[in-house]
Amino acid sequence: MSSNFDWVHESFLVKLMKRIHGDDAVGMASQLAYFFLLSLFPLLIFLVTLLPYLPISQNDILNSIGSFAPPESMKLIEDNLTEIMKGSRPLLSLGILGTIWSASNGLNAIIKAFNRAYDVPETRNYIMARFVSILLTLAMLFVFVIALMLPVFGKQIGLFLFDALGMTKEFLSVWIALRWIITLLIVLLVFTVLYWIAPNKRLKCLTVLPGAVFATCGLGIVSWGFSFYVEHYGNYANTYGSLGGIIVLMIWFYLSGIIIIIGGELNAMRSEKNNPKCE
Repeated sequence: MSSNFDWVHESFLVKLMKRIHGDDAVGMASQLAYFFLLSLFPLLIFLVTLLPYLPISQNDILNSIGSFAPPESMKLIEDNLTEIMKGSRPLLSLGILGTIWSASNGLNAIIKAFNRAYDVPETRNYIMARFVSILLTLAMLFVFVIALMLPVFGKQIGLFLFDALGMTKEFLSVWIALRWIITLLIVLLVFTVLYWIAPNKRLKCLTVLPGAVFATCGLGIVSWGFSFYVEHYGNYANTYGSLGGIIVLMIWFYLSGIIIIIGGELNAMRSEKNNPKCE
C-alpha cells in the first residue's frame, strides 16, 4: 500500500538531494551570487543607455527590481543607479561592449552550473561559450525591457478597450491582477529559455518546463519570505553597518542561485529518466 510512496521518496527526493550534494549546488550557488553581484550594475548601466529611446523611466526599473529584491537592498541599488544616471554617458559610449561582457558573467556561471547538472563537458570553445552567455544576457534584457513597457502600453490599450465596452471603472482591479499574471508568465518564459539554451546539450523546449515552473514559483516564494524576514527580524544594518545592504543582496542572490540550480537538477533528472542511454 505504501510502496508507491516509498518509490517517490527513494527515487525522486533522495536522488535529488544526492544530486544537489554531489554537484555541490551550495558551492555553485555561492559562485552565482558573486557573479550576479558583479553583473547587476553593468546590467543597470546597459539599461540606462536605453532609457532615452524607450517609454520607461528609472522608477520603472526600480519598481520592477523591487518586486523581488529585499527592501534593504533597494536603497543600495537606487543610490548606485542614481550615480550611474549622473555621469556615466561618456563611459557608456566608449565601453558598451565591455559593459555587456561584464554583465554576461552571471549567465556564464549559470551555463557552468547547468553543464554540471547534466554531467556534460563544455565542448564549446571559450569564445563560443561566452558568445552564448552574451546572447542570453541580451535576450534576458530584451524580455526585461518588454516587461517594463507592458505597464505603459498595456494600461493604455486596456483603458481604450474597457472604455469602449463601458467598463472603465472595473479595469483597474482587472489590470492589477493581469499585471501579476503577466509578470509571472514573463519570468516563466525567461527561465524556460534559460534552461533550454544554456546547457551544452540538445534539449526540447517543453522538456525544461518542470524546472522553469519550479524556479518561477521558488524565486517568488524565496524572495517574499526573505524580504519578510529582513524587514521584520533581520538586523543586518546593526551587524554589518553600511555593508548591510550588500550582505542582504548577496544572501538574496545566493538563495536565488540555489533555486535556479535545483531547477536545472530537476530538468537533468527528467532528461536522464526519459533518455537513460543518452550521453
